[in-house]
Amino acid sequence: MSKFNVAIVGATGYTGSELVRILINHPDIHISAITSESRKGERFSDVHPQYRGIFEPTLVSIEDIPNYELDLVFLALPHGVSMDFVKENHDKDFKIVDLSGDFRLSSKGVYEAWYKKDHNFEQGFDAAVFGSPELFRKRIAEAKLVANPGCFPTSAILALSPLLKEGIIDKNHITVDSKTGVTGAGIKAKPNTHFPVVNDNFTAYGVKSHRHTIEIQEIIGKYANSEASVLFTPHLLPVDRGILSTCYTRPTRDISSEDLNKLYHEYYDNEPFVRVGDDLPNLKQVRGTNYCDLFVTYDDRTNTIISIGVIDNLVKGAAGQAVQNMNIMLGLEETAGLNITPLQP
Repeated sequence: MSKFNVAIVGATGYTGSELVRILINHPDIHISAITSESRKGERFSDVHPQYRGIFEPTLVSIEDIPNYELDLVFLALPHGVSMDFVKENHDKDFKIVDLSGDFRLSSKGVYEAWYKKDHNFEQGFDAAVFGSPELFRKRIAEAKLVANPGCFPTSAILALSPLLKEGIIDKNHITVDSKTGVTGAGIKAKPNTHFPVVNDNFTAYGVKSHRHTIEIQEIIGKYANSEASVLFTPHLLPVDRGILSTCYTRPTRDISSEDLNKLYHEYYDNEPFVRVGDDLPNLKQVRGTNYCDLFVTYDDRTNTIISIGVIDNLVKGAAGQAVQNMNIMLGLEETAGLNITPLQP
């Protein structure tokens, strides 16, 4: 059987590196091209030295993509840049998985309000399918453009969706408290991700205004066919990768921890990359993998449901979920290339 040809547009970041790590071992995929405008002409291993002797193609320009016969293109580009590629190539034969936030939201107006950027391809919002396989698998299978979910939203959406879908919680009082590793800020150094600032420290950021707030709110509402209101606060941990989101909701009827656990098993036991557990999950249980570990319980003292989602932000929160979406779009086994054992310790 011949392999599908894919390209990775954007090689220099963590997401591009993770896509390569997964795809070079995928049985059905050949990486035909990988691009970088700032490093074109160099080898991929010059940018990411861990690939020396493993994967060393020459990086090409994004302008060279039309020269390849491709089945699918991954866009590992910054927000506000992916839309240009989609606008110019939406009528091409290849499918697109966009790992930026350019097509995750419901409209141009919502995007511009939260991302503080102009959007130049409004019709892309109608064409794009939000790439959460556990929620929208059938639509993903038919899609030509998939908007890969954000990292924080992935952990929170999976932790919250059964509750809102079943009408168990007050849709106007949903609180998401998330912690992330530093790789979530990208590969370029910033003042707040400088080692002396991050090390032995713990900070909140994006309070009231983080763009993932609206993504979580819109998607759980869309899935449950109900409007919702989400309060989201992210925090930066002094670790390299991983996200732990703790969600607090108020039940609208009598509920028990046993009821909730049964519900989550009903929703997720047939999902290959969601694991519902009886013990509190932690970052190293999913490190380097496409798993999302979930835990749910009810606190009768405060009448609060607590649901926790844990992922690796670079895998299930980015490259791994993108490959999962690719598998669905190309009609491949959904788990192909993603059977990776967590790295612990």
